[in-house]
Amino acid sequence: MAVRPVVAVVGRPNVGKSTLFNKLIGQRLSIVEDTPGVTRDRIYAACEWRNHEIMLVDTGGIEPYSDDIILSQMRRQAQLAIESAEVIILVVDMKTGITATDQEVATMLQKSGKPIVLCVNKCDGIGDPPPEFYEFYNLGLGEPIAVSSVHGHGTGDLLDAVYEHLNFSDDEEYGDDSITVAIVGRPNAGKSSLVNRIAGREAVIVSDIAGTTRDATDTVIENEFGKFVFIDTAGIRRKSKVEESIEKYSVLRAYMAVDRSNVCIIMIDATKGFSEQDSKIAGYAHEQGKACIIAINKWDAVEDKTDKTMQEMKKQLDIDFSFMPYAPMVFISAMTGQRVDKLYELIKKVDEQNARRISTGMINDMLNYATARVQPPSDKGKRLKIYYMTQVSTRPPTFACFVNRSELFHFSYQRYLENQIRENFGFEGTPIRMLVREKGDKNN
Repeated sequence: MAVRPVVAVVGRPNVGKSTLFNKLIGQRLSIVEDTPGVTRDRIYAACEWRNHEIMLVDTGGIEPYSDDIILSQMRRQAQLAIESAEVIILVVDMKTGITATDQEVATMLQKSGKPIVLCVNKCDGIGDPPPEFYEFYNLGLGEPIAVSSVHGHGTGDLLDAVYEHLNFSDDEEYGDDSITVAIVGRPNAGKSSLVNRIAGREAVIVSDIAGTTRDATDTVIENEFGKFVFIDTAGIRRKSKVEESIEKYSVLRAYMAVDRSNVCIIMIDATKGFSEQDSKIAGYAHEQGKACIIAINKWDAVEDKTDKTMQEMKKQLDIDFSFMPYAPMVFISAMTGQRVDKLYELIKKVDEQNARRISTGMINDMLNYATARVQPPSDKGKRLKIYYMTQVSTRPPTFACFVNRSELFHFSYQRYLENQIRENFGFEGTPIRMLVREKGDKNN
């Protein structure tokens, strides 16, 4: 699977990091879905340039409740970015010039040995930059790039400079015959225990390959069900206590594992239940169109179980994961091996469903039945007409509906048709995308 290199945006407060971040990712985010479970203040997003994607990380502003001095916290934020990133963009402010903090950060970045691209922001005028621009050469980071994050000037030059330091030739790590599986979840949910259980018990061929992300290991398993590559995101929590940032960067590692995967196993600790971090990671997997399985681990450690305990927990998790009702749940114990052997068949099944394609004829037979059963909605005397539907892509399965007026195609009716598609064709474990096109729309 394609791996997105990580590029961190670093700089002191009020230099325009977030504005630059939004401008860069805005080049590809033409459609923004309001997906439950996905936080709106996420500091990671994909940025596309020259037909390749990077994972852009905004190291964010200073937390107002922190007791630490600004420089200390800046150093901690930047240090985490340095460890995760392949290239670092240092943002400075044209209007204020070089500050002592800029000098400190530049020195720290140089010691890292990572490639650094110097972005001089707030160069809002047209034409050659003013004379004071050239003082930024004094930071010793090479040629500065004049950028206006508000207007977008210079962002192309900035990305060109970043991409010069990246190698995209090794995008494909494994063959098409293998299924790449990301095991994600909050710390101590049992991710490493599951990989160890799988590798120790079921493996015919096992090899440990250093992952593209630090602290991640890929374990290759081949058995009667096929070839699997398990990405373990364990080890993401460091011993040093960086309260403001460590959770964000542990989630970043999980996001990167999701990007590389065909299937995501979202691990829940049965003794602790659902958490906000589970919601973030699951929401991101849903947003990226990945096949998903929810594995409730440590089932053996749940005390005072009755014959209703599993059903009650499943009912609660159905509410917690209401934004992805298609994901199958399996109750396991990585420690004892309980039901772990069921994962292979489930992984293979949801991966096949994620890549499944249905013929246009079969889809429209279903559509004719569904619209006859429940009439399309109408508004002010105008009724929605759905002329036909066709599947336009897989991973995830994506369907285009050609209609007379797109504004009449209410979300509730889209959900009804999605349920009909699932009822007739399955698609267990995978999200489904619906694209609405007015007949004659050239953007289909």
